[in-house]
Amino acid sequence: MGERRDHQRRAPVMYDELLPLLLALDGIRQNPAYHPEGCALYHSLQVFDLARAACPDRALWAAALLHDVGKAISSPDHDALGADLLDGLVSPRIVWLVRHHLDLLHDPGPTKRRLRGTAALADLQRLRRWDVLGRSPHATVMSPEDALSILLDGADLSLLDPGGEPAPIHDPRKELF
Repeated sequence: MGERRDHQRRAPVMYDELLPLLLALDGIRQNPAYHPEGCALYHSLQVFDLARAACPDRALWAAALLHDVGKAISSPDHDALGADLLDGLVSPRIVWLVRHHLDLLHDPGPTKRRLRGTAALADLQRLRRWDVLGRSPHATVMSPEDALSILLDGADLSLLDPGGEPAPIHDPRKELF
């Protein structure tokens, strides 16, 4: 019973920690050649909706919602920056997915060979597909507050919080810094 209460207390804390990261994306313009939808927040909310419709895995929902939070700081290296912002706030699995969400774009062959047959590759492929599809300039999306509430309400927060699911694959790049 005490563990359940801890999770209930953790939800508002996670909400309060993650909401500013999402709100910082509001008005962040993206290259219209790749992102005709414009705003990074609008895009992230579309990707979240696609993830929710496709699977029940809340860690993937979280990665979909948070994958571009680093764009509030810098677009070119937003994957690494976003992962660094999320490290200690969400599970290592989510951090890993955010850090690597562009690997299939930048290095598809080596990424597929390195991760062949793993759940990590399947997760990255899903996240990449949603990232590409979440670019409609006409989509209807919910508010970031509603998205976080849906993500956290009723969730097993042990899978989402920093002590939760481990990164699927050891990440030596993180040790370089």
